[in-house]
Amino acid sequence: MDTLFIEEKKVIDGTGNVVASVFEVSTPEELRNLKIENEQAENIVLDFLDWKSIPAENLVAALQGSEKTVFAISNTPSEAKLFLEALEHGLGGIILKSEDVKAVLDLKEYFDKRNEESDTLSLTEATITWVQMVGMGDRVCVDLCSLMRPGEGLLVGSFARGLFLVHSECLESNYIESRPFRVNAGPVHAYVAVPGGKTCYLSELRTGREVIVVDQKGKQLTAVVGRVKIEKRPLILVEAKLSAKEEETVFSIILQNAETVALVTPHRVNSSGKTAVPVTSLNPGDQVLIRLQGGARHTGIEIQEFIVEN
Repeated sequence: MDTLFIEEKKVIDGTGNVVASVFEVSTPEELRNLKIENEQAENIVLDFLDWKSIPAENLVAALQGSEKTVFAISNTPSEAKLFLEALEHGLGGIILKSEDVKAVLDLKEYFDKRNEESDTLSLTEATITWVQMVGMGDRVCVDLCSLMRPGEGLLVGSFARGLFLVHSECLESNYIESRPFRVNAGPVHAYVAVPGGKTCYLSELRTGREVIVVDQKGKQLTAVVGRVKIEKRPLILVEAKLSAKEEETVFSIILQNAETVALVTPHRVNSSGKTAVPVTSLNPGDQVLIRLQGGARHTGIEIQEFIVEN
């Protein structure tokens, strides 16, 4: 931890070096008249006496192209997120001004999620070994506040030890209009990957909760759930293994038996450009992508424990 001091509108480190210059801003006019490029310090700290009078989007737009790293002083984690996400780029950083420890922890959790998105998940190729219709059940459609592209979907599975990459409904179909915000994810009991390396049941998803969207190469991003629809539909059981050995662990998922529901295939398999195979066309021997992880879970958190799930 490095201790910094604020003296006469300057941020100074322990050796007396100026780390940043501080500007107080209370009106849009003052923002427009800022001459931050004339400052010698590489970092600029903006203290908004009434930040609501200057929307975060306007602030980011006004400072675009600046060679300085601009920080904003925020009083709450929600304010900090506004400054960090405005116009998709945000400011260079924030300074949280709070005596509430929970606010610090909440902001740390936010940064942990952002850092998590820069990590590529390891996906494994699995071979379909069994496909069977299993009757009716309550299945969950997850509608996101984001649009997904070909190759992207949610990680879902009957067991946490292996989650299948279920494709979104972004692909064109002869049966229904494209819905690139939707994943027909599976029945209510299934696990779905959420930020922080955790899982939750599909039945637990609610408006405003976050999930992990993953593509064929394992690139991930966080998306907000906009709506969850649970309806009775015919279901199909899909099983897969990493090899053809009898003793190999079986991974399974139950999905709605519909042409618009698909599993993502390995990138190299589809030289034709296709990214997924509908469950209605799945056959033993087909290749799909799964995410391998520890099987034992407590409230969605992976734990080290002996467990048998069938």
